[in-house]
Amino acid sequence: MKPSKSEAALPANGLYGSRVPSPRQQQVIALVARGLKNSEVAEAIGSTEYMVKNHLRIIFDKLGLWNRVELALWYEARRHEGLAYKDDRAMA
Repeated sequence: MKPSKSEAALPANGLYGSRVPSPRQQQVIALVARGLKNSEVAEAIGSTEYMVKNHLRIIFDKLGLWNRVELALWYEARRHEGLAYKDDRAMA
């Protein structure tokens, strides 16, 4: 039986998916977790909406997530644990 997407992405330490998001992806995660739309995220990072969608696709794949809600919950859980990215405090 093939493991679920989330099970397949869990590393031994359980903190992140199979890979750690890049600094740009970390920015996108923090902004999406704040509830921004793709167009708003694109404007905030100086990119296009297409690139934001591409970042999100890669992020979901890296972390074993399916949607923005799961991403926001994943981010908040790490923020609550003190594991969120340092840059997001400056954006809040």
